[in-house]
Amino acid sequence: MVNSKTRVAFKGTAAQEEQLLKAIEKKKGERGALMPIMQEANDIYGYLPIEVQTMIAEGLEIPVEEVYSTATFYSQFSLNPKGKNRVSICLGTACYVKGAGDVFDAFSRELGIGNGECTEDTMFSLDSCRCIGACGLAPVLLVNDDVYAGVVPGDVPTILKKYRG
Repeated sequence: MVNSKTRVAFKGTAAQEEQLLKAIEKKKGERGALMPIMQEANDIYGYLPIEVQTMIAEGLEIPVEEVYSTATFYSQFSLNPKGKNRVSICLGTACYVKGAGDVFDAFSRELGIGNGECTEDTMFSLDSCRCIGACGLAPVLLVNDDVYAGVVPGDVPTILKKYRG
């Protein structure tokens, strides 16, 4: 199935499915099993697409809506895949007033994706965040673990070039 928001097809493997089913079987019947199973599924797949949520729901014999509502309530879970290179732009107050919104828009245009989305080739994902604790360097963004400070929209092509190869 292709997620229309990310345009990335679910690419789960038989080995991943087997690993998830073992995790479900191990915890099935335990009180509070849903969260640990979802955490394990998130570790296995990197995110929780509807296909994985359905496997969890069926394995625990609970409605898929219960899995979905849990996945969307907790920020530790993502319903969309993350790219090999994760771009996270701070839109907290200090960064925003110094132009982070324009920087975010420049990344969005350059990558052809919006907030929470992943490029079709899975090379990049784009997310906004709130305050990463570097307000004096605003606007700030992260690409994986690399910090970029004082970024302006014109910097975007140069930053992306570093990660494109």
